[in-house]
Amino acid sequence: MSSQDEQFPAAAAPEPAAASADEGMTWWYRWLCRIAGVIGGMSCAFAGLWNCVTINPLNIAAGVWMMLNAFVLFLCEAPFCCQFIEFANAVSARADRLRAWQKAAFYCGMAVFPVLLSLTLTTLFGNAIAFATGVLYGLSALGKKGDAISYARIHQQQKQMDEEKLTGTLEGQA
Repeated sequence: MSSQDEQFPAAAAPEPAAASADEGMTWWYRWLCRIAGVIGGMSCAFAGLWNCVTINPLNIAAGVWMMLNAFVLFLCEAPFCCQFIEFANAVSARADRLRAWQKAAFYCGMAVFPVLLSLTLTTLFGNAIAFATGVLYGLSALGKKGDAISYARIHQQQKQMDEEKLTGTLEGQA
């Protein structure tokens, strides 16, 4: 064992799999979320820039926040767009390890803040796709829906138990 291996034993161990891979997201849904994040980043950037062309300080603050949202969305969802930033891949890897509900809360919270700061059509439409990205991640956190057969079986068992209870109370009264 070399001196480098002794100094950095954690580097030799493989990293655990990403949390999003364990959540059961299909590949197409994961790509849909990523594409929605990139499009949401573009809409935030353009609407934020347009929002900054004003005299109202709240509109300027909301526009700056929207451009910051765009940067964060690009950094987390498409780090190849930020190749000039050294830590882009590290931030993206860390964002990939977050659970879907954490991403959903983060993206929706980021998108709601400029709207609360300055309620205009520009902030609403500019943050709509970024908010939708958070909603997509939130839906994936809910998991897959069950099949109709298992729901019918559960419903049948519940109905049978209700009938048995009803029959038991009627026999007890007689």
